[in-house]
Amino acid sequence: MTTLEPDQATALGLTGPGSAPADTIDGSMVNDPAVRPPLVLGDRDFHSVTETICGWIENKTPKWWPLAFMSSAGVAGIGTVMILYLIITGVGVWGLQNPVSWGWAIVNFVWWVGIGHAGTLISAILCLFKQQWRTSINRFAEAMTIFAVICAGMFPGIHVGRVWMAWMLFPIPNSNYIWPNFRSPLLWDVFAVGTYFTVSLLFWYMGMIPDIATLRDRAMLRRKQSVTFGPVWVPHPLPGFIKNMTFTIPANQIASWVYGVLALGWRFSFRHWNNYEKAYILLAGVCTPLVLSVHSVVSFDFAVSNVPGWHTTIFPPYFVAGAIFSGFAMVLTLLIPARSLYPGMKDFVTAKTIENMCKIITLTGSMVGFAYIMEFFIAWYGANEIESQTFMMRAFGPYWWAYWIMFTCNVLTPQVFWFRWCRTNIAFIFMISILVNIGMWFERFVIVTTLSSDFLPGSWGYFSPTFVDVMTFVGSLGIFLSLFLLFCRFLPMLAISEVKNVLPQAHAHLHGEEH
Repeated sequence: MTTLEPDQATALGLTGPGSAPADTIDGSMVNDPAVRPPLVLGDRDFHSVTETICGWIENKTPKWWPLAFMSSAGVAGIGTVMILYLIITGVGVWGLQNPVSWGWAIVNFVWWVGIGHAGTLISAILCLFKQQWRTSINRFAEAMTIFAVICAGMFPGIHVGRVWMAWMLFPIPNSNYIWPNFRSPLLWDVFAVGTYFTVSLLFWYMGMIPDIATLRDRAMLRRKQSVTFGPVWVPHPLPGFIKNMTFTIPANQIASWVYGVLALGWRFSFRHWNNYEKAYILLAGVCTPLVLSVHSVVSFDFAVSNVPGWHTTIFPPYFVAGAIFSGFAMVLTLLIPARSLYPGMKDFVTAKTIENMCKIITLTGSMVGFAYIMEFFIAWYGANEIESQTFMMRAFGPYWWAYWIMFTCNVLTPQVFWFRWCRTNIAFIFMISILVNIGMWFERFVIVTTLSSDFLPGSWGYFSPTFVDVMTFVGSLGIFLSLFLLFCRFLPMLAISEVKNVLPQAHAHLHGEEH
């Protein structure tokens, strides 16, 4: 009898007598709970894993990529123009008014910080819990975290009004002896988000070092090969003429230099791998409490105030659950198109991996829905008339449409994942992920619009965003997508070494003996 690894048995359809057959989606949806589903499909070996993942960078640029990048860069340019217009003119170009002194800037900040939570969760917490299905998506999610936090960090700098005074957010002594107010949660955000970004950047970059060294060595073998692109139309020295020209550049030589610097001298030695493994676990342990602390601190922006509807202890866990909820949805929003556009990625990002992410979205979405309901219960149980009125205004007041969009997208929509068909239909999952992202943005919008009805009914107003508000947010989406497309083109989207570790060939008991 030959001993087979569970991954091999599943891939071959040998799920054992009496067990249900594997699902026909891609072979990873195994019905038998006693059989481990395969994490990598397509009978991959170590060489094919390296060739496929490196090929996404080394092969010719896909035809869709320049169009997608130019579109996102154009949108990012619009956002940059809006920010410059804001700096020149002032925050009066936004829709801010009394009593709504916080508008779309704080909404977008909290939304982007929440999206940045899934990467650290997938990489750090699932790593500590030895969840191997994370290996095909952790690099993807980590990159999304970095770019989302960059977009989030943009808004505190511009929402202070006079952006040249943003340095006062930091505890820097100056000639006027003006120090920041350490009792303000806005200052706590600077420390929390800054720490989170720094640790996440180290975690993401350190995990890529072995793969960058692989790209360096492969580029070194092709240093003498030049890359020709064109023909393109360029102006001719003579006036009124345009010439069709072809350009040749030493792309592989440049790549070997760049990757060589980024690899930090990695040589695949035992000492390097030993230090790498220890540092990776250490950073995972540091990142884990950050997942809980960062968005808890962000929730203090609201919870430590005396505004009805904000001053509640449910905000920290409620914000953390919502952050993980929106982060996983954004990972799916980006992962599903990439999975279809890049050849071979479906072998690494299996249907079972996507189903696991859908289950987490259902769990966190249920936690968010529980928090929504408990807010009404707490307002009623506290017998505070103003608090009760605030929540009734949220659901049935001027912004009722925003509240019910939020409730539908965040509470009702994820519940469809209780049904197997919904967790396995990729197009349907993509649509749900977009709805969740929309709903989480409206959650932050609903929280901020609570300011429209303050303690003085005579000062109540209706907040409406301006064109600058809308285009600044759209521009942040362009910045995010531009950074993400650059990552997909020039850096490994999947962790090569970690994907190899989950192959059947990496197991010590691969070569069974006849008994």
